[in-house]
Amino acid sequence: MGLPKSSDAGSRFSAYVDGLARVIGHANWVRPLRDYCTGLMMPCERKSVEPMAAMTAPERTAAQHQSLLHFVGEGNWSDDKALAKVREMVLPAIERHGPIEAWIIDDTGFPKKGRHSVGVARQYCGELGKQDNCQIVSRGSSCPRSAPVGRSDRHRLFDPAAAATPS
Repeated sequence: MGLPKSSDAGSRFSAYVDGLARVIGHANWVRPLRDYCTGLMMPCERKSVEPMAAMTAPERTAAQHQSLLHFVGEGNWSDDKALAKVREMVLPAIERHGPIEAWIIDDTGFPKKGRHSVGVARQYCGELGKQDNCQIVSRGSSCPRSAPVGRSDRHRLFDPAAAATPS
């Protein structure tokens, strides 16, 4: 299943979330999944559940905050099934001009106010164009057999090269 070819970003986003919803295992997780993904895409300064709750449900922020915390902390869906679905939906678009030979991503800096996230320090941040408190994330792969990596099972970075190798 690929994503619709529509230029409408809203329908493509909805199709993507619907695809993930089919593999998370329980109907009660669908709305929090949609809200969490929506929150990640919204223009709030911090991508933690509290500001995401305020953006996705301003009329019931406290309840939304608890719902998103529960979704992130207690979700018992299969990471393998979710990543397989992401690969199924995303790889065709990535490979439409040919197979992946190398996947290289430059450093990305995220301005951060606190110091409690991994890798946060006063350093050069390209987004800001100066040194400031930020988190730098890098990912690169040129080996066709590399595997997804990241901070934890719930926060793995997608590595399309690994999609070619069934797990």
